[in-house]
Parts: sequence; structure tokens; C-alpha cells
Amino acid sequence: MISRLAAAGWVLLVSAVLIATPLAVRERLPDPMATHWTFGLVPDGAATLGEFLVVSMPVWVVTCAALIAAGAYGRGRARRMHRASWWGLLVGVGTLAMGVNLSTLAANLDVPDWRSALLPGWHLAAVLGCAAVAGTVAGYLGRGEPGEPDIAPPAPPRLRLEPGRQTVWVGQARNTTTVMVGLVVLAFFAVLAFLSTLDTDDDVGMYLSFLPAVVVGTLVVLVTMSLTVRVGGDRVVIGFGPFGWPRRRIRLDTVESAWAEELRATEVGGWGFRGLPGRATIMVRGGECLVLRYRSGGRLAISVDDAAHGASLVNALIAERVNP
Repeated sequence: MISRLAAAGWVLLVSAVLIATPLAVRERLPDPMATHWTFGLVPDGAATLGEFLVVSMPVWVVTCAALIAAGAYGRGRARRMHRASWWGLLVGVGTLAMGVNLSTLAANLDVPDWRSALLPGWHLAAVLGCAAVAGTVAGYLGRGEPGEPDIAPPAPPRLRLEPGRQTVWVGQARNTTTVMVGLVVLAFFAVLAFLSTLDTDDDVGMYLSFLPAVVVGTLVVLVTMSLTVRVGGDRVVIGFGPFGWPRRRIRLDTVESAWAEELRATEVGGWGFRGLPGRATIMVRGGECLVLRYRSGGRLAISVDDAAHGASLVNALIAERVNP
């Protein structure tokens, strides 16, 4: 009950800051006001106060809606990592939204024209740093008590390997939703870049300002859209993306056992790479996962199809080759 009240209070606080602060200083702001800066921190885009309010709220509203849905309907509320990720995102994104809002207003305060609203370089570092620290602290404080200790499910049937014969298992996982979302985001940046050129004569410079976001977005989509897991010899190899690169190799002599387990993104804190070294999840899509328990006590879960057969081969290789 207390955690729900704290979350509701934080959501209301951030929403109030995003709406009330611009309205409180509107008499000291130019019309229009600067809302976008080049990499040289010189303003190159402007909007009215009303447009600024409309644009600044959707990201925060969408984040809150997604987190509320994950908290209300997700099955991972009992997991400590899920709680830490939930609180970290809620407070981190809220702090980032307020920081961007206040930084924009500070740059526009009492300037005669929006073109005079220079953005100090330390603002960006301060906003990102505060968001990261706030999210980390909130995740730590909100993680709650440890959940039930992990108990490995019954191991899948162990395969019997024929002497002198190499056995290999290959499994894959794909997420078309990630691809579609990535394409939509890239299209959004492309449209935004085109619309921005309508207000400036430097078309090439404007497109180049969006190039890093497009390149990073493309790489993220390629890496997270699919993966391939290969079990054979003395290691497990995880290849990311359609080309199987980059790769992660795990030697079987570091693995104690393996099993298949059903996991959802809401249980591990979202899609992508989640957790910390020694206890991590590679979540491409929800569902069947291959779980490796390390001899050091940590574990790695990998979303992949036909995970039970992969786990069977891992256990067989460990039993007959790593521990002959």
C-alpha cells in the first residue's frame, strides 16, 4: 500500500512540474521559445508554450501507462529484479523529463528572442547524471525483500552421447515486434528530420544532427531482433542479430546445470539485456528460455525456441565431457 502511494505521489509530482513550471514563468519566456539545440548548443528550433507542453507530456504519460500495466498485470512483481527495474524506470524517466523541462525553461528565461536561448553544456550532463543516479537509488530502495530462492526445475532428460561422435544443437528466437517498433521509431526520426528542414536553410546539417540517433537505433534493432544459440563441443555460443554477431561464448566447464523455463519480459524487467553479470537475462521474446546455472552460483537465461533439448545437451556434455 505504501509503495503504491509513493508511486502515485511521484507520478503526480512529475506531472505537476511538467505542467505548472512552464505556466509559472510564462511571462519571462519568449514567444515562440527555443525547444531544440544543435550539437553546438545553439538553438535551431522553436515552439509556442502550448506546443511545448503538448510535446513534453506524451513520453512521460506513455512511460507511466506502460509501467502501471507491467505492475498491475505482470507476473514478475514477486521478483526482486522486477521491482528494482520498475522503480528505477519510474523515477529515472521522471527525473529525466523534469530535467529536460527545467533545462529548456532555464535557457529561455528572460531572453529577448528564442535565437538567444543558448544551452549551457553542463545542463545535458547534469540532467543525464541526475536521472541515472535517481533511477539507481530508486531501484535499490524499491527492490524490497529477497524473493523465494531460485530452485532449478527438474532437469530435462539427459542425452546419451555416442563416443567419438559430435552432437550439436542450434536454437533460435525472433521478435518481429521489436523490428516493427524499431522501424516506426526510425521512420519517426526521418519525418522529424524532414519537418525540421522546413524551418532552416541548412538541410544537410539538420539531417546530420539526426544521423547518430538513426545509426544507433538501426544497430539496436539488428542486435535485438533475433539470436541464435549453439550448444556443442565445450561451449555454448550465443550469436546476436541476423548475422550472428556479436557473439558471446560460455565454456561448459563454468556451467553447473541447465534447464528450460518459461519467462516473461515483465518478470525480468523488460526486453533486451537485463540484470547484472552473474545473474542476467537475454530477453528477445517472452516464453521458453534456456537457463544456465554457473558453478559460481549465478545464472543466465536466454530466450530461445526448443530450450528443453538445448538444456538436455548441455547437461549431457557437462556430465560426459566436463565431468567424465
